[in-house]
Amino acid sequence: MTVEFKESAPQSQLAVRQIPSVKQRPPSMVPMGFHIIAAKSIEAGTANSDLVKALAGSAIFQEYQRAFEAAIGLPLTLRAVEGWQLAHHGNRRQNGFCALMSKESHSCAACLRMQQRVCDGVNGVPCTLRCSFGLNESAVGVKIGKEIIAYLQTGQVFFKTPNPKQTNRAVSLIKEWGLNVDCHEAARHYNETPVVQPDEYQATIRLLQFFADQLGALANQILLQQKDSEPEQITRARQYIAANSDEEISLAEVAKEARMSTFYFCKMFKKITGVNFAHYVSGVRVEKAKNLLLNANYRISEIGYEVGFQSLTHFNRVFRSIAGQSPTEYRKQLSKN
Repeated sequence: MTVEFKESAPQSQLAVRQIPSVKQRPPSMVPMGFHIIAAKSIEAGTANSDLVKALAGSAIFQEYQRAFEAAIGLPLTLRAVEGWQLAHHGNRRQNGFCALMSKESHSCAACLRMQQRVCDGVNGVPCTLRCSFGLNESAVGVKIGKEIIAYLQTGQVFFKTPNPKQTNRAVSLIKEWGLNVDCHEAARHYNETPVVQPDEYQATIRLLQFFADQLGALANQILLQQKDSEPEQITRARQYIAANSDEEISLAEVAKEARMSTFYFCKMFKKITGVNFAHYVSGVRVEKAKNLLLNANYRISEIGYEVGFQSLTHFNRVFRSIAGQSPTEYRKQLSKN
């Protein structure tokens, strides 16, 4: 059974409700529509992703992240709403067991689904979710006004020390899913998972809520600065490209959306973005493709057509020119990492 713990501020107790078990939806069967919806979200939120990147690169976030991880010993990640990758991938504080599981596409897909449930559960208050292996993950919304633009995520902890029966159950689940994982190594990492008392963990999440409020204020400042520095026509054009990049879109079409002549739009767009129109559109498509490449069940050709390329050859050529490697090489690197 998978159990969700959802905070109910300002009370200190945790409310519990059941959600559908992962066993009812095998991790190897990732619905295609699930990733298409995720891709559409990425299209619509390119500008928002840029804003969150600016937040993640800010001194205030990086300093807080270092202090949090050093003091608490848990990973802390800032993820855009449209982000579609494992939250703590590559973080030196990532749980060893979770890092091991993320190397397998089946368990990776299950973790991505679970992570999305955590974020979907953030509705004005932080949300904590327990995965099928019994580890807890939390998300706190970062908002501008009433709109959530990103999530602060932490967790990968137990609230109680796992007993031998629980460890054996985790190993059995690994075998049931058919994962190519050393069960002895998995059991060792599983038992090394940090154990945090629920009240202490909740206090940590409340600290993250305070920080999320600060990040929201900073995001609003960055947004105002961006609006002052970028003409409204270019902002409108970028939003249109993000929402329609999976279709054939022309320079004339976007210039019309920006309410500018094609010649003047082309000149201004390159001045503001630093690249020409065609290169910008290709960049948006490649970023979408990178997110979809995380799912090994999605074929390269499917990804190319899904993000807007008209042929696999064109997709491979453009992806290599922007990312420095082919989609296949990029996916192998993700799997290796």
